Amino acid sequence: MSHVQGIDRDQVTMISLGEMVDRNSVARIIDLFVDAMPIAKLGFRYADPTANGRAAYAPADMLKLYMYGYRHGIRSSRKLEAACKVNIEVMWLLKGLRPDDRTIARFRKDNPKAISKAFRYFVLILKDWDLLDGTTVAIDSFKIRAQNSLKNNLNQKRIDRQSAYHQEKIENYLKALDGDDLQEEEREELQQKHDHHQGRKEHFAQMEQQLKDSGEKQISLTDPDAKAVVFQRNSIQVGYNIQAACDGKNKLFIHSDVLGVNDTHALHPMAKEVKDLLQPPTMTTLTDKGYTTAEQLGRCEQDGIITYSAPKDHSAADNGLFNLDAFTYNQKNDHFTCPAGELLTTNGTHYRKGDYHVKHYKTKPKNCRNCPLRDACTRNKSGKIIERSASQSVLERNRLRIEADPQYYRQRQQITEHQFGTLKRQWGFTYALMKRKVNVLAEVELNMLNYNLIRTLSIIGPDELRKKLSLLISTLFGFMKTLLDLHMAFIGLISQTYTPFRNSYSQNLVIS
Repeated sequence: MSHVQGIDRDQVTMISLGEMVDRNSVARIIDLFVDAMPIAKLGFRYADPTANGRAAYAPADMLKLYMYGYRHGIRSSRKLEAACKVNIEVMWLLKGLRPDDRTIARFRKDNPKAISKAFRYFVLILKDWDLLDGTTVAIDSFKIRAQNSLKNNLNQKRIDRQSAYHQEKIENYLKALDGDDLQEEEREELQQKHDHHQGRKEHFAQMEQQLKDSGEKQISLTDPDAKAVVFQRNSIQVGYNIQAACDGKNKLFIHSDVLGVNDTHALHPMAKEVKDLLQPPTMTTLTDKGYTTAEQLGRCEQDGIITYSAPKDHSAADNGLFNLDAFTYNQKNDHFTCPAGELLTTNGTHYRKGDYHVKHYKTKPKNCRNCPLRDACTRNKSGKIIERSASQSVLERNRLRIEADPQYYRQRQQITEHQFGTLKRQWGFTYALMKRKVNVLAEVELNMLNYNLIRTLSIIGPDELRKKLSLLISTLFGFMKTLLDLHMAFIGLISQTYTPFRNSYSQNLVIS
């Protein structure tokens, strides 16, 4: 029995690119989707071609190329250039265009804000399609590496260590240069090494001044916006801590941002941005304990955002003494009761501690001094002191909500973790190709835009998605036609006004 035979390579075959691309191919969905986007309104450069100069590639075609590439883990401009020559779906998508790698890279560099606007525009479309509502929003973060090595990230401790190292080397070479038995070649070699370390010491002195001027705790030399962050298994790398908000209805991305190296101050800014964007009647956020601070929960409460944030353990939980839970707080009388039955009261004064205020609760010194449980309670000579945050009631209300409905809180991982895994494991988005925060966010939101499109395809099916996108295209072109008609009507009005004036002016010119 013979094997399955292919076609004759030297035979001319009449076939179009369209026949070679499957009807339900992602390329066809991306093509329809980008055509439905108001490219010029979103601010993409070269959306309106000029009469002079060399013709530019249409930003819609470049966006299609990037969306297809990011969907398949192809992010390098050189790899995208190669795909234009060998990938049949890309050939069909770009109608045979073959932009070079510099043109491809320049599009991504020149349009970060427009890409972010495109992501938000699609989020609003998804809300209009009733695929997200913003009533339950899970907020979490993931980390990606930056285009900045760890050695090019400096803090004061590392600058001091490097400066001391080079100072020691300089002193050693100076002592060696004081010797009288050195050959000329040896002296020149020692002098070169001395000058090298002197230059490095001056470099770190400049970096120290730059660090002081920045007001930050660390600086990165290649990508100034990148920071040293803790990745998995406590490894430290230079990168970005990406905040992401996902809707609970269909697990779609809503918003993203970079708000520091950890999650401590990210809850309220992220939740407020989502609420302003979607304007749901009620909104609940689900977050892990990295977001749990009284200040952030309190700000959310003021803006009408209900929080379910995992409670943090008290800082004294593992010191061998009574946990704070052993002391019962009386909300009405504002005092604590210790395990021995004594009352810890406050004078009502608020003391500043870092970014927040606390009240101190104490018992009478003699009662604490003679207590049989003292060794298990405190090591303070003055007796037990409890600090209670002025916003502690906010933390208590948050904790009670989670205890009352633990099943609802458990949705958090279901809403966010799958998306992160898809972006990082399947699509290879573990590092940024761009530098600076605005460009890295554009890369993030290009991935999220892709994810939302593919997820929507899975939810409503290809036929329904094509129908909705086609309706968007017809609406877009109808709007453009209305604008064109108004423009032509205005031109006609100007022409009618100008013609009698021109005729009168011509007659007067002939007479004179």
